[in-house]
Amino acid sequence: MHLPVRTVEDVGAAVRAVRKHSRIRQDDAAGSARVSHVFLRDLEHGKATVQLGRVLQVLDELGIHMVLEVPDEAREHLAAQLAGGDA
Repeated sequence: MHLPVRTVEDVGAAVRAVRKHSRIRQDDAAGSARVSHVFLRDLEHGKATVQLGRVLQVLDELGIHMVLEVPDEAREHLAAQLAGGDA
């Protein structure tokens, strides 16, 4: 399923839904993702100040994949940056 993400609340709702569907306790999911249970709770409640790196750890642990849609006109610039260029 593709879920448009516009807010931290959107990400948090997805994390909570996947975790609950998988019947994983919040503290167990947090431990597996190497974050605190407080962080996971904050993420699931959509706290705007959560750290992106830790969010990515949680998503990876739960098997949630995030994809960014880059505007066509910026793709060449992005490709150069990812290849190590200074574009």
